Amino acid sequence: MRLQIVLATKNKGKIEEIKYILKETGITDAIEIHSLSDFPDITEIAEDGMTFSENARKKAETVAGYTGLTTIADDSGLEVDALNKAPGIYSARFAGEGASDADNIKKLLGLLEGVPKEKRGARFVCMIALATPDGEVKLMEGECRGIISEEARGTSGFGYDPVFIVPQYGKTFAKLGEEMKNKISHRAVALGKLTTHLKLMI
Repeated sequence: MRLQIVLATKNKGKIEEIKYILKETGITDAIEIHSLSDFPDITEIAEDGMTFSENARKKAETVAGYTGLTTIADDSGLEVDALNKAPGIYSARFAGEGASDADNIKKLLGLLEGVPKEKRGARFVCMIALATPDGEVKLMEGECRGIISEEARGTSGFGYDPVFIVPQYGKTFAKLGEEMKNKISHRAVALGKLTTHLKLMI
């Protein structure tokens, strides 16, 4: 019997990214992946923690408790050096509740207008929580350093991908494409650590 796992998100881009990365690890034959879309009765979980780890833990514990299934939750975002690590945990709603990716990018680039390249450093950070129905929680972190571009480039990915340049490739995540991004991203690093724990559970 395959291990039943719930991804504590309805974000289609994030779900596909996580599934792709886990598939590359070779463990997907031993697990069956669900998402919050499969559990419509679960109400919206407020991300009211002050850190990525607090938010990830809360989502994972809440969903594991409700479904009785092992749950993977992540909280991730962009930290920009020149903005004192903003938008941080507010990345998804940087331009306000219900803001689109384009809205958030527009606000970010507006705040960085005139800031030289050498001061546009940033990092994507991902904190993943793995929670079991019996209350055990493990946390794993991944990061990817980069530079914020002066304009959006590329159409692949989601979120801030069009403005996050990976220096060693000289391209934004959105220009690199899904396959390359899913090998080097903050979420890929964190999921690589997660796989170690999942293999012990299969």
